[in-house]
Amino acid sequence: MHAPLHEQLYDEMLSRIRSGAWPEGERVPSERSLIEEFGTSRSPIRQALAALRAQGAVDGGRGAPPRVKRLVPTQPFQTFLSFTEWALSIGRTPGQRVVEAARRPASDGIASDLGVAPGAPVVEIVRLRLLDGAPAMLERSAFPLDVGRLLLAADLDSGSIYQTMREHGVAPTRARHVFDAVAADELDAAVLDVGSQHPLLRVRRTAWTADGALVEVADDRYLPTMASFAVENTADARSALTRESGEG
Repeated sequence: MHAPLHEQLYDEMLSRIRSGAWPEGERVPSERSLIEEFGTSRSPIRQALAALRAQGAVDGGRGAPPRVKRLVPTQPFQTFLSFTEWALSIGRTPGQRVVEAARRPASDGIASDLGVAPGAPVVEIVRLRLLDGAPAMLERSAFPLDVGRLLLAADLDSGSIYQTMREHGVAPTRARHVFDAVAADELDAAVLDVGSQHPLLRVRRTAWTADGALVEVADDRYLPTMASFAVENTADARSALTRESGEG
């Protein structure tokens, strides 16, 4: 079954923006020229352009000719959650090195975050994440014991934590991310090879499965030169959030 015409037109126009065929800052072709090119009426053309405005891909309206804007792409949930899948999606080679992986009694902070009793057994994993072999982020994650046991049995130096969780049916389907800036502590400085107090971009994550089970809390600390996060707001659509390479 084919998608409605205005959706097909939207997909084609969005593809032209993403590919650069319609360059940033340039005017979108006139309605008349689009009608002639696509052999359609004005209504689906206007619907497609309205959808592009809602996403923030073009501006204009109310008499002003639409122009192409810098597009902040949305990211699939799994790509945003998984460093490995994100790196592959932007054409980079992901890597990791386990700094520590251990079962231990939950500290008061971890116990509160995971919703377990202080001193209850949990699994904590610390990994250095790499982009094309270069340090990019230090990842501190804590898991309930039933989930953590599965990960301790996996090859964490070469595999994806989230792929392992998917294979065992405990992959997150909902996550909350909180962003702030922090100064590098002793571990950050040693592993990321930066000076003490070097500024880092921190992302704190809490993740749940489809049935509401809390399966991970994490503290990811990025080198600002290696990754950044972009949010674009529009008045009539959900925000587009994406993680980007910081080198471009």
